[in-house]
Amino acid sequence: MQKIFMFLMLNFIALPGFTQEIKIIDKPITYDSVRVRLSIEYLKERHGIIQNTHTIQPKMIVLHWTAAKTFSSTFNAFNTSKLPNGDRKDIAVVSSLNTSSQYLIDRDGTIYRLMPDNYFARHVIGLNYCAIGIENVGSADFPLTDAQLKANEELVRYLSKKYKIEYLIGHYEYIKFKGTSLWKETNPKYQTVKNDPGTNFMQKIRNRVKDLNLKGVPAQ
Repeated sequence: MQKIFMFLMLNFIALPGFTQEIKIIDKPITYDSVRVRLSIEYLKERHGIIQNTHTIQPKMIVLHWTAAKTFSSTFNAFNTSKLPNGDRKDIAVVSSLNTSSQYLIDRDGTIYRLMPDNYFARHVIGLNYCAIGIENVGSADFPLTDAQLKANEELVRYLSKKYKIEYLIGHYEYIKFKGTSLWKETNPKYQTVKNDPGTNFMQKIRNRVKDLNLKGVPAQ
């Protein structure tokens, strides 16, 4: 089973075709035997995928905002393997697995990796099994910064080089995949309303990475 990591590691990763490097700070949340077990159960019960590992094969990047104003509050919220008692009743009804994401970007554009890219994280209904989540500290009334926009571009480029990423979407767009082959949620009524990370932010990031030819939502 996985150990609990309690260290920070600074990584400078060269982007193929680019002169600059992307700086990623490893700051892992707790990924213990409880989170492993609940992730494998989630894959089976919610996505209909039976496997004995908690890994995914990334095809998609989903951008979020945290609806919180500090990095530490979001990190602490993700750090427990289970949802706190009485928290997030709208999603706790289907699983006690806590929410999380693979990445968290602070207001100054610092990129933190909370777990390996291919570890399962609960961040987007119906698509967790194939999606890397990027959370950004901010909200509708605490708009994401230019530094975060730049960091998201760098991270999207890095992940697209590393994996066969096909899609880039905002969290608010996830429901558009319902009814497609990518959508895997066993309860057709299980969904929540999202507006993150905002249409303006998504338009900006798509303009910046249009050369990658990533798909958005499927045609209706």
